[in-house]
Amino acid sequence: MTPSRTPRRLLMVMPYHQLVRKAVAAGFEVWSIWDPSLQTDAYLDEVERHSEELLLVDFSDAYALRALIAATARAHGIDTVLHLGGEDTMGATVAEAEALGLSPNPAESVRRINDKAAMRELLNENGLSVVRSREVGSVDAVVAAAATFPTPFVVKPARSSGSRGIALVVDAEDLDEWVVRVRREGLKGPYVLEEYLRGPEFSVETLTVDGVHHVLGITAKQHTGAPGFVETGHVFPAQLSQPYESAVRATVIGLLDLAGYRFGPAHTEVVLTSRGPRVVESQTRLGGDRIPALMELATGFDVESAVFRALAGEEVEAPTAHRAAAIGFFQLPPGRVESVSGLDELRALEHVHTLHFPYGPGSVLPATTSSASRHGFVVVDAESPGQARRRIDAARKTVTVLVREALAASEKGSIR
Repeated sequence: MTPSRTPRRLLMVMPYHQLVRKAVAAGFEVWSIWDPSLQTDAYLDEVERHSEELLLVDFSDAYALRALIAATARAHGIDTVLHLGGEDTMGATVAEAEALGLSPNPAESVRRINDKAAMRELLNENGLSVVRSREVGSVDAVVAAAATFPTPFVVKPARSSGSRGIALVVDAEDLDEWVVRVRREGLKGPYVLEEYLRGPEFSVETLTVDGVHHVLGITAKQHTGAPGFVETGHVFPAQLSQPYESAVRATVIGLLDLAGYRFGPAHTEVVLTSRGPRVVESQTRLGGDRIPALMELATGFDVESAVFRALAGEEVEAPTAHRAAAIGFFQLPPGRVESVSGLDELRALEHVHTLHFPYGPGSVLPATTSSASRHGFVVVDAESPGQARRRIDAARKTVTVLVREALAASEKGSIR
């Protein structure tokens, strides 16, 4: 199908600046909505530069957000409302877009995917990727349910992201620590208790067009393990045998079908257990942690641009990997940085595409409790997934940081 030459009017909530630019390149006129408290002025200036108009609102006020979406849509003859950002405001956005007749998806389909409890209920009711689970409404209810739920189990807020509030519970001490953490961080319920899934982890990137789900690639994931399961790196493409890859693909497509998802990207996390693939969670957005960049390095396929080309009517063709790419997150103890070396040496390597380490002498490193508190990253490409992993390991050893830990003596060593 040939893309329309007539610009279409697109309203995007929480659009990253490169998404606005790529939407315009696909032939859209874009109006953007952001919360100014969530980005710097320089970032918002870049969003505004590519937009017809940048509108600002407090994302914590769902009523105000919905009112602004409705007013903007009516004032400018918007054709489609799209949300590809964080899940916190996605529900309100899609609900208002559906009410206006401008959403490419039913609001219920987005809820069934993004809400971890709703997703698990949908899968279990239909006998797909069945996982023992229980949903409860409060922290006290989690404690009560834990008395009869088989251990080990994973507990997590149903509507959070970025590894926030996730814990593996083996005994009462683990549960007590989780209770303290979620209350301190203000992570509200409902919460989900689920059986602990053992096996290698993967994420599956898809792009759905007119209800057809195109699997764009599968990424191998690494994380810290218990208690917080914070992701520490990704390698694309994942090395899977054909039967396992087919099973993973079928499971993810099955979820999207059951949810009634009609258009857009999805990022689905899967554990390959001894009983077959089991979905951990899914979100109706692009993958985080620069996974789209890894895919582009390995395949030449720009999934961000593909979303808007598909919205404009262009057919989607799944890419083929001709190289590999990986991202590794630096892991340091919390404390004050005394010195850093090796960054320039690492940055000069031809296979290093991005190096982000925003700390120097005097900086305070936070404890890594979620994706948001990790200590920077490096992105590399390679001839194979194995070489990509080795290059990440070498990159971490190249950078040496002296950290005076908050509760211990000084420790010098390479980033791990």
